[in-house]
Amino acid sequence: MKVLLDTCVWGGVRAALTQLGHEVEWVGDRGRDPGDEVIIAYAHERSMVLVTLDKDFGELAIVRGMPHKGIVRLIGLRAKEQGPVCAAVLEKYEDELASGAILTVDATRVRVRPADVNDD
Repeated sequence: MKVLLDTCVWGGVRAALTQLGHEVEWVGDRGRDPGDEVIIAYAHERSMVLVTLDKDFGELAIVRGMPHKGIVRLIGLRAKEQGPVCAAVLEKYEDELASGAILTVDATRVRVRPADVNDD
């Protein structure tokens, strides 16, 4: 799976996902944060699932209707928990993400907003 990690996601998540065969980029490697609209557009253009801690991407996708190829929002996870949790979510919800779902993930649950609700 192609994955774009937002700057707020711990950079070590890339190693965890790459080891599992995912193609991963981290926005933090590009220097200054280009802003949420540029990030979501970049991920969409390259068919990448966006992984973030930021709730603003959900607003961009749902309220403003910006197209995307799936979003995973991690909530309340310590940096070192982000990699294993993200890896498990990408594996378990691969089909939902491939169809453009938005997942909200915390330590105890995963909420899935299907793509057909996203108007994508």
